[in-house]
Amino acid sequence: MRTTLLRMLTALTCVLAACADIMPVPDFSLEKIAGKWYMAGFATNAQWFVTKKDTMKMGTAMLAPTDGGDLDLSYATLNADGTCWRMTHLAKKTDTPGRFTFHSQVWNNDNDMRFADVVYDDYAVVHTIKTKEGVSEVLNKLYSRSNETSTDLQQKFLQFSQDTGILSENIVILPKNDECPEA
Repeated sequence: MRTTLLRMLTALTCVLAACADIMPVPDFSLEKIAGKWYMAGFATNAQWFVTKKDTMKMGTAMLAPTDGGDLDLSYATLNADGTCWRMTHLAKKTDTPGRFTFHSQVWNNDNDMRFADVVYDDYAVVHTIKTKEGVSEVLNKLYSRSNETSTDLQQKFLQFSQDTGILSENIVILPKNDECPEA
């Protein structure tokens, strides 16, 4: 218990130091980020993830720019029983291109989302700081344009996540999954 607490405090210290340094990619393009992405990787020290990570599978994300420069986010993952888990958010643009904010009604938290690394026709690494009741957690996601990710890309995501304070055992490349039918 003491070792776990010490590791979590160390990780939290790393997170607090690293969060302020993560900036969106230069020359972020809202138009180029649009479209379908596969949720290929997930990394966070959040307790809910630690208990659920073994059951998580690849899902899809649809990113749709709005006329005002915001970003509609729609997520879908096919559950083992054939039902679909879905969630949507409207991420509001900020003064910094590639950085968006939104409040999650589902989780009752505030989200500061940044596109930290992007190759528009291949992958995107998204760094989000989630804050609820004054407590912040980091969530990194690896989006891919296909349901395949190279070993190099997986390593890049692993290193980025560790650099932002996430414990290596809390970084997952999600197993392939069938897709939800269109809603």
